[in-house]
Amino acid sequence: MYLKHLQVSNFKNYEDNEFDFHENVNCFVGKNGSGKTNLLDAIYYLSFCKSYFSSQDTYSIRFNYDFFAIHGLFESFENRTTTKIGCVFKNGRKTMKANQKEYQKLSDHIGLFPLIMVSPYDNDIIAEGSDTRRKFFDITISQFDKEYLQQLIVYQKITQQRNQLLKQYQLGEKQDLSLLQIYNNQMVPLGNYIFEKRKQFISAILPDFQRYYQILSGNNETVSIIYQSQLFELDFENGLQEFETQDFRSTYTNFGVHKDDFLFLINEKPLKQFGSQGQQKSFSLALKLAQYDYIAARKNIKPILLLDDIFDKLDNFRIAQLLNMVGQHHFGQVFITDTDEVRLTTILEKHAIKGKVVQMK
Repeated sequence: MYLKHLQVSNFKNYEDNEFDFHENVNCFVGKNGSGKTNLLDAIYYLSFCKSYFSSQDTYSIRFNYDFFAIHGLFESFENRTTTKIGCVFKNGRKTMKANQKEYQKLSDHIGLFPLIMVSPYDNDIIAEGSDTRRKFFDITISQFDKEYLQQLIVYQKITQQRNQLLKQYQLGEKQDLSLLQIYNNQMVPLGNYIFEKRKQFISAILPDFQRYYQILSGNNETVSIIYQSQLFELDFENGLQEFETQDFRSTYTNFGVHKDDFLFLINEKPLKQFGSQGQQKSFSLALKLAQYDYIAARKNIKPILLLDDIFDKLDNFRIAQLLNMVGQHHFGQVFITDTDEVRLTTILEKHAIKGKVVQMK
């Protein structure tokens, strides 16, 4: 499956624009601020029903307008059947349609058109807090496991309701504390399911991740990912009971998979503290490429790969290693942004990569 045509209306800096794409590699070239990254974000919307860069859809509306619309035409590599996907946000409501039929739940669309975004912001996975890392892995698993996404949504909702109950109790509002046990009973099977899926995913992705790191870095450094969860020490039911006093004091649920984290290691030391800038970039890119392979294998479809501003973020060796894989057709449809048209066309010719260059103005 590849994106054949894209139409964007009132989306960020675009008023009403249409683009036709090559099924292999597409390059957006232009100065900073010309809208290259915004175009990638529009493509991301068609896969995930949301922006890669912002949690609020309002920020994606073009200035002085009250809505945005994104429409994409996807075509199958195998039988050339097409699917039209539309995303519209207006009056605070977002709708997604496939062939004019609206989804009742946005989550029903996630995973149907898998996509991997490689961005300068990927370093946040390393530099930011545990919630950023959980979000990254949750998005990955959700692309091939819809049941995981559904159970995660319910778990997060129940956790929020439990926290609200704790806050109301501390404020002195009369509460039926039997409701706390009801929330606990609902959280336990959901949390156990999420824990097992995350554990399985890290175990499965680790070999490909380590292989990609070696390809990109060209050295003998060792890297690893350690899944950290309270459930390795306590089962969910006992954990909730043990932390109950602390929960009432903090008005927050202190035990559960919403507290999980992922420790990134290089040469058995924390990457955040001991990894160089180049090592961190290689780590995050290897993680994204392993994510790509994992999804491709399980869905039997190559995700779309978005490479934003990679030439300014990676050294020549790492770029050459990555583009060698692109030239060998390891990936499906690829989108690349760059500010230098000469550099980009030279690289495409050198690696015999077929594609299209779009000049952004």
